[in-house]
Order: sequence, then C-alpha cells, then structure tokens
Amino acid sequence: MSNGRFILLACLVGVALVAASLFVTNEYYVFAAYFVLQYVVLATAWNILGGYVGYVNFGTTAFLAIGLYSAAALNKWLDLPIPVLIPIAGVLCGAVGLAMGYLTIRLRGVYFTIATLALSVVVQTFITNWDYVGGSRGIYIMRPTDVPVFGSYVAYLFFLMTVLAVASVVIARVIERSTFGFGLAAIRDDETAAAASGVPVLRLKLVAAAISGALMGMAGAPLPFYLTYVEPTSSFSLAYTVNSVAMPLVGGTTSWLGPVIGAVLLGTMQQAMTVLISSSVNLLVVGVLLVIFVIAAPNGILGLIRSMGGKKPDPETNPLAAMLVTEKRSSQ
Repeated sequence: MSNGRFILLACLVGVALVAASLFVTNEYYVFAAYFVLQYVVLATAWNILGGYVGYVNFGTTAFLAIGLYSAAALNKWLDLPIPVLIPIAGVLCGAVGLAMGYLTIRLRGVYFTIATLALSVVVQTFITNWDYVGGSRGIYIMRPTDVPVFGSYVAYLFFLMTVLAVASVVIARVIERSTFGFGLAAIRDDETAAAASGVPVLRLKLVAAAISGALMGMAGAPLPFYLTYVEPTSSFSLAYTVNSVAMPLVGGTTSWLGPVIGAVLLGTMQQAMTVLISSSVNLLVVGVLLVIFVIAAPNGILGLIRSMGGKKPDPETNPLAAMLVTEKRSSQ
C-alpha cells in the first residue's frame, strides 16, 4: 500500500472513531478511549527511537511532563487555545530530544538507558520547584464545559488526541518505509557496520530522538485540560514509562503496527481492570506480560504471526534483548 493510500485509510479510521464518540452517552468510555489513544502516541513515539534504532529510552515521563506543563504554563500566561499549545509543546520537546540526543546518544546499551532515566529525575525536580505551575501542590486548569460542534469539551479533546494518534502512526509508517528508516534499521542491526558503510549515524539518531520527543510532548499537551488538575507525582507516574516500553515490545518493535497493537490491547485491558478489579494491579500485569514476551516472544505479537508463516524471528531485533546481548558480549 502506498503512503498516500495509507494516510487516507488512517484518516478514515480517525473520522470513524470521532463519529462513534459523538454517539456515546457514557462519558467514561470516551475517557478510557482517550487514554488508549494517548498510549498509541506514546508507544509509537517510543518505538521510533527504541524500536527502529534500538536505543531503549526510559525518559518518557520527562517529555510527557514537559509537554503537559508547558501547555499549562502558556495557558495560564497567554490563554492560548489547545491547537496552538500542542505544536508549541512538540517544538519544545523536539528541541529537548535533540539536546538529549546530542549529549547522550553516543552512549550505548544500559548507559544510554540510565541517562534517559536521569533526564526524568532532573525534569521532575525542576517542575516540583516551579512555583508558577504550582510546584509540588499542582495546578488547576479551568476549561469551558461546552464547545461548538462537539458539544462537550471531553469530546473535543478526544478529537484532538485522535488526530495526534493518526498523525503519529502515519509518521512512523512513512519513516519505516523511507531511506531514513532504512538507515535507522541499519544502525539497529549493527551500528559500527552502518557507520563504515557511510550511514550518517549521529545525524539519523539525533533526528529520531527529536521526532520521538516531539510526539511524546504533544501527547502530554492536552492532558491538563482533560484532567483539570495535574501535579508532579501523577505526571511522572511509573505507569507512563512502563507502558510506553511494554506496548511496543508486546506488539512488535520492527513495524509501525506493533505499538498500535500493544497500546490497544494493553490499554484496553488496563482500563477494564481499573473498573473490574483495581488500578493498582495494572503495572503488575503489564510487568508480567513484559517479562513473558521478552523471554518467550522477543519479537512480540507480530513476530509470533511471522513465525507461524515460516519466517524465523531474530531475537536481537527486540531492543531490550539486544541490549542484554550487547552487555553480555562486552563483558566476555
């Protein structure tokens, strides 16, 4: 399927989701679907750097929170509309991703992962002490109850998140099938060989880090308007980091489709468990599934499907498995 047809199909799916949401009478279903779509964006964004390049990023909460709090601060200062705040958050987080990449992308394996985790700690410390957005107390966001066309503000935010989800999937698919994507795949398979073959390794990694960070930031920008109250503890929740890693790994990291499958399955499962059991078991279940897939199905659901078709999976295409193999080789 050509990129043009894929974009048209993705837009039609987005239109169908928005149209269906307008007929839902129970607002909780829209609320749950919003978070599933948010995880589609986060998982897809993580996969651009973690899956396509093979660099495991544990700094999801840093970019999400930067997008969230930049939108909250600009709304408080200039009262800008959300469609303006989202691209601003994307540009800001893209710049942070580029800066982070320039400082840390030369690191490999577990050292890069630790550096991204440290970024989250630094950003959380800064926001906790930023009084303009409430610091550790948090901040309330006032929003109108109704908007034209959509009726409720929740339906309007769902529309915006649907647009972001469609855009992120389209971007990931276009990257995957472009020369840029082929270069990222070469880096993931063997970075030294890619550099020796003339692939501009550093430049491609920096661009991937910037795109990944920008998408994560844009996913966080509408969140304060959806929740109406945000504070550092929930904004830097471990659930965002774990889910953004687990969802692509469960679905499959070598294709744009893997993060979508993982986000829809795990996101829906977590929303159902929150209602039927308790939200406290979400991370436990996701963690168990993550361990099972890393050990038994390192290429995720897509890898299982391909193996049924006779294609032998390569466990080292899983970024976590590849990182462990690299560390084992370097210690020998």
